[in-house]
Formats: sequence, C-alpha cells, structure tokens
Amino acid sequence: MLTVMLLFVLVKIVQNWLWVYQILTKSIAKIVRDIIDEDLTIQDALQRGYANISAISRAIKPKVEESFGKRVKPETIITSLKRVKPSYAEQSDAITNVIAKSTINVRTDVAKLSLEKNKKNVDTVAKMMSTKQEGFLQVSEGLSSITIIYDQMMRKEILKTFEKGQILEDTPNLAAIIVHSPEEVVVTPGCAVQFVSQVSRRRINIEDIVGCYTDTVIVVKNEEVGKAFAALTDLISGARKSLELSR
Repeated sequence: MLTVMLLFVLVKIVQNWLWVYQILTKSIAKIVRDIIDEDLTIQDALQRGYANISAISRAIKPKVEESFGKRVKPETIITSLKRVKPSYAEQSDAITNVIAKSTINVRTDVAKLSLEKNKKNVDTVAKMMSTKQEGFLQVSEGLSSITIIYDQMMRKEILKTFEKGQILEDTPNLAAIIVHSPEEVVVTPGCAVQFVSQVSRRRINIEDIVGCYTDTVIVVKNEEVGKAFAALTDLISGARKSLELSR
C-alpha cells in the first residue's frame, strides 16, 4: 500500500514538473521569437538555411536570460530556435515568390531635397506634383520634414521655389533604382528588407528609400548605382532559380 502511494506521489511530482517545464519552455520560445523578430540578420540566416543554431543560441543567450529573469540552459534555447525556424522558412517561400516576379528600372541623375514641413511647403510640393507629372518625382512626408526625389534637370527651378532657410538637405548626383514587384508584395512582410539588405551587404550607402504601392525606390550615389543594380539583379536571379529547382 505504501509503495503504491509513493508511486502515485512520484507520478504527480513528475506530471507537475512536466507542466511547469512546458510553461517555461513556451515562455522562453516566445522570448526567442521576439528577439529574432528584432534581428534581421538572424531572420535572413534562418530563411536562407545557413543558420548555425548553436552559435545563434550562444549569441542571444544573454538577452534571453535578461528577459526571462534567470539563467537558461543553452539546450532550451536551441530547442526554441528549432521550433521557430520553420515559420521563417515558410515566410521565405512567399518572399522568394515575390522577389522572383520583380523587375528593376534605373533612373540616373536625380537629386534629393529635404524641407521643413509647414503648410506653405506642403502646398508648394502638392502643386509641384500636379504640374510636373511628366518627370520623375517621388515625395515622402515625415513628422517634421518633406523629402523630394526628382530629376536633376529640374534642380535650379525647384530650389528657387523654396526659401533657403527651410532647406534641410540638398543632394545632387544620385540614382534611383525602382524595384517593381507583383501585388503580393503589399501583404508579404520582409520583401523590402530583402531588397535593402542585398544592397547594404555590398557596402553601398543608401541615401533614401521610398515605398509606393508595389514599387520600392532605393536611392544611391550615381557612382554606386552599377553595384547596387548588380546586387539586386543577383537577388532576383537567385529567387527565380530557386523557384525553378522547387518545381
């Protein structure tokens, strides 16, 4: 009778321990996912399939322990990484499909102008957009500034339109790379990141980025447009080859 009771108590202890372990593991898995969601480098490694799980677990261990509030075994982090990895691989398939269907156009000799945001400048830019539809003109608006990317041939005319004291930045001799993607890009997170990171990996400084529905406009210096174009071409060609091999 005593033996049966002891066995019953042991079973209960094990069940409770497993229940606590599952809760802790799920909590750690969420922490691991949150850390990965904030780190584009790790996401890219998981998506492309070259991630070293053990190395990643060692790298994120301090952040996991800081969030969890106590020490965490490396094996637990590795288990969590293996659990979340497939979700990034699935996302990668959707991104690959969008990238494979994308095309690239290049506009050289463009300029960038950033202005203080006020009613006068907003109205002037709006009028400019309605009267200069034949040229290249991209406008992005922030909380305190407006940025215009435009054909450099219009530079003198545009600079005369605004007061010098309200011009925050005036940069000529740039190039705009327009990546045109299918409509799926709107609902597929991570596509723009892939385009941008592909250029950044070549150590090319990105002067500006503008998103316009299915277009991603990446602005670089004129002298670096060749490298940027080659980088994006390689990305799209790789995506197309990947789709062909999976068929």
